[in-house]
Parts: sequence; C-alpha cells; structure tokens
Amino acid sequence: MDVRTSDAGTGTCPPGAPAAPPPGPRPAEAVPPGPAYPWYSGPDGLGVHPDDLPDGLVIADENGRVTCFNAAAARLTGTPSADALGLPVDRALPLEDLEGRRWWALTDPYGGLAIRAGQPERNLLLPGGREVLVAARYVRDRPTGPVRRLVVSLRGTEARRRTELSHAELIATVAHELRSPLTSVKGFTATLLAKWERFTDDQKRLMLETVDADANRVTRLIAELLDISRIDSGRLEVRRQPVDLTAAVRRHVQAHTEAGHGPERFHIRVREPLPRLWADPDKVDQVLGNLLENAVRHGGGTVTIDLVPTVTHNGAEGTAVTVSDEGPGIPEESMARVFTRFWRGSKRGGTGLGLYIVKGIVEAHGGAITVGRARGGGAEFRFTLPVGTPAFMK
Repeated sequence: MDVRTSDAGTGTCPPGAPAAPPPGPRPAEAVPPGPAYPWYSGPDGLGVHPDDLPDGLVIADENGRVTCFNAAAARLTGTPSADALGLPVDRALPLEDLEGRRWWALTDPYGGLAIRAGQPERNLLLPGGREVLVAARYVRDRPTGPVRRLVVSLRGTEARRRTELSHAELIATVAHELRSPLTSVKGFTATLLAKWERFTDDQKRLMLETVDADANRVTRLIAELLDISRIDSGRLEVRRQPVDLTAAVRRHVQAHTEAGHGPERFHIRVREPLPRLWADPDKVDQVLGNLLENAVRHGGGTVTIDLVPTVTHNGAEGTAVTVSDEGPGIPEESMARVFTRFWRGSKRGGTGLGLYIVKGIVEAHGGAITVGRARGGGAEFRFTLPVGTPAFMK
C-alpha cells in the first residue's frame, strides 16, 4: 500500500515508496489515489492527506503490518512514524485495557469471528499509562471474508475529561443549591405538622411563605437545568411572535420598584423608532430579568437600560439593548469567563448559570451578547436581536 506518512513533520514512507514531500504546504498529489483511499481525490486540491486529519490514524494491511501511521498518531503515542511503519500492529500500537489485559489479544481482528465489522470506541492505555480513545474498523472484500485492512483511530481523552469535569461540577452545584431550600421546606413542614396548635396564625403564615419561596427557588433551578440541557443539545425552541421590547423593559423595572427599589434607580432610554421584533416573549423576559437582577444585586448606582435600532453581526436589521450600572464592574481578567457555567461575579448567591443561559437564548434568536465596562465604571451588557420576521410574512 503506497501511503506516505510523516514523523510529526518529517515524512517517512514504506520501503520502496517515493520520498515524502518536505515540510510545509503539502501538494495534493502527496498521497497516490487508489482503492485503499477513496477519500483522496487526486491532484485537484480536494484530497485529504493522513497527516491533515485531527485524530490519529493507523492502518495495517492483511498481514497485520502497519502501512500508515499519521502525525497525530505519532504525537499521541510518542512513536515516530518511521519506527512504526512495517511493524506488526500490536507492536507499533501496544494497547491494554483498563484492567491491564492486552487489547489485541482480546479482540484478535484477523483471527476472530468473521462477522465482526470492528470495535466501538473505548478507553485504552498506552505504555506509560496514558489513556487514549480507540476505535477500529475491519475492512473486508466481502461479508465474512478475511480482513484486508485494519483501520484504527486514536483520540486524546482531554476533551472528554473536560466534559466529565463540567458535568461533575454541575451535579455538585445542583446538589448544593437544592440542599438548602429542601432542608428549609422539610424543617418547616415537619415543625408545622408536629406542633400546629402551638403556633399563631401569623407564625404559620410566615412559615408557609418561607416554604413557598424555597419551592419557587427549587422550581427556578430545575428550569435552569432544563434550559442548559436544551442549549447544550441544540434543542432550545424559539416560538416567535411580536414582542414590544420597550414595554417588556418597563414591566421588569416596575417589578423591581414594587419590590422596594426606588424608581429613581432606573433610567430607560429609547431611540425611536425601533423595528418590529419577532421573538419568544418568555425567553426575552428571561434575558431581561437576569440582566436587570444582576445589575440591581451586584451593581450600584443608577441602572440604565438603552434600546436602539441597530444592524446585527450578520447584517440583519434588529434592536440592541444595553443594561449598565455604576457599581464596581467586572474585572478585565474575568470578562472572558462571564458567559461560562458557574461564573459568579460575587459571593451573593446564585448558581452561576444565569448568564450562560442568557447567552444561549440570545444566540438561539440569531443575536449576540457582549460584556464590557460602562462609562460610569460598572458592568455593561449589550445584546442584539434580529427582527426575526417569519418567512411567510416576507
């Protein structure tokens, strides 16, 4: 099999093959076309060289000898491509499972059941204990025929570990946030059930109001978890209908003033005329509610809300909303992490999931959100939403 591979930038080929091209941009004809590589389309520039693949690629022939060992495989295993070419695949790629058993002896690709098509991806160990994700494909000329080519892919486990760590952090955060309100609910309900007659009506009302508030807190947390699940899986639904952004902002400000904040603390500025917006009203309320609550809770001074017509990042007509305060602001080094999970601007509670969800909602509408420093020194959040007119109205 005339396949050219490289040793992390220094090309090596099987004995008898032409020399590999020098380092640098590789001409499209560096890998000859053939039945073994139908994905290579020749010198028209559309082919894929093994070293261009982001994952490790190891190919062995019908005799189990390595004919391709690309640069990513060399990097992951620490074995130069020149040393691996021509070796039996179990020597070039000595793999063990997590219990220390030799993987090639367990799977026996050339001598095992002829109905097998390959091996699913799994965690295996390289010499030295490094974990890699390995999958194998058995290529046969006909069903149940002998293996003519063994194709093995290798990937590092770093991305999977980051995902697992993120999930573990999410579980720990949820457990912590649930423990407090559920403990309160359990304590008050148990006390009321055991000593109902001993409490006055006012005391009973206070306890029940506390239980109600804690139940609402649990409900909000569950709603956040559902939103995160939908955002991460790309299943966040946007039910568009006409939305009056100015009215929505005024409604949220009124809710804060009714909760005890002075009306002088809020300043709304609208540059008319604003384009007619089609968006999901519930999700727009969620975005505005989160940004205003953060400004009130973590900021200081006057909270200013600006609404202006704009052109979005993809050139569409839309509306920009800016929420700024006069508090201490967000440190420059933290701004890159503001929209990540679990980021908290202070120690005043919260799950650290709100801004992550806000970003997901805005982007689901086709908009964008940024954070910066306001003129008054506080934090400034600016998000844009395109008009989003449904296709049937255009």
